[in-house]
Amino acid sequence: MVISNLKLVNYRNHEYSDINFGKKVNIIYGNNAQGKTNILESLYLFATGRSHRTNKSRELIRFGTDYANVKITFESKSGMNTGEMVILTDQKRRIKINEVPINRIGQLMGFFNVVMFSPEDLNLIKEGPSQRRRFLDIGISQIRPNYFYYLQQYVKVLEQRNKLLKEISVKSSLKETLSVWDEKLVEYGSKIIWYRELYIKKLSEFARQVHFNITLGCEKLDISYFPGIRSDQIESEKKIKELFQIQLLHNSKREIESGMTLVGPHRDEIEFVINNVTVKHFASQGQQRTVVLSLKLAEMEFIKEYTGEYPVLLLDDIMSELDKSRQNFLTNKIEDKQVIITCTDIDKFVNYDQASFFKVEKGMVREGVY
Repeated sequence: MVISNLKLVNYRNHEYSDINFGKKVNIIYGNNAQGKTNILESLYLFATGRSHRTNKSRELIRFGTDYANVKITFESKSGMNTGEMVILTDQKRRIKINEVPINRIGQLMGFFNVVMFSPEDLNLIKEGPSQRRRFLDIGISQIRPNYFYYLQQYVKVLEQRNKLLKEISVKSSLKETLSVWDEKLVEYGSKIIWYRELYIKKLSEFARQVHFNITLGCEKLDISYFPGIRSDQIESEKKIKELFQIQLLHNSKREIESGMTLVGPHRDEIEFVINNVTVKHFASQGQQRTVVLSLKLAEMEFIKEYTGEYPVLLLDDIMSELDKSRQNFLTNKIEDKQVIITCTDIDKFVNYDQASFFKVEKGMVREGVY
């Protein structure tokens, strides 16, 4: 997968930018707060349906205007493709794929694939489990678009079920209707847990090998999945449904008392371990960065195996976060793929073969080295 053109209109501080990317390494450089990351964000937005920095559409729209437009042209196995997203101030979006309007964000999944690595990704290790679940959801949605649908439905059912649990504490007769929501919760939740189990199992294989190579065989990375239903081993989607239903019944009284659902994929967790030591609590900053790098490169290889083509790799000012050996490793891994890199200093990139350079200043993009 190779993106050839990106057009931005009123996107953040970009009044109008028209960028023709090269097929290999693309360097977007300039001082801080000039609009470099906004370019990567727009690509990530089109691939995943969401920004990696905000949930508010209004923040994506240039100050003083009432809409933003993102338009991409890229080549995949299916040929040349176009995509367009118009972002409105009322949180609504109008999206077209190859000039055909789509009605749901889920239809966007898998159309244009990216893997993004930014300094904020360290939160994947440091922060709470919601960050790690989000990582899973985005990764799985790009290769299994129906997963995104199940996730949306699960969230809706969960909200309604939690609302009902609170109401039951006031009006106990409503408890008879709980089984209806239990059935839907189990239906969608079991699919999410099963998809996550399969994804993590395969991703961990790629990540373990990448991490082994980065650390020259000194570290072994393990990824463990702890689903929101208590289970030592997940054997099948059918087994998940059985366990899910049993645990909902078992926790019914506690859930009514607390007014919230205590079982399900919304309570999933994953854990990263290096040489039998938990990364979150005991690994150094450098080790944590290496784990995230391993995950991102593993995600890239996973998408390649599943779809038959590499995603576009987005690196947001990440080279400054890595030491020399990890920079060299990353450089070797990306040399045959399309990658878009933001940085403030281009000195380390001037010798890249077939590299394309773009200078960004106050939301204006100029091709070349200045």
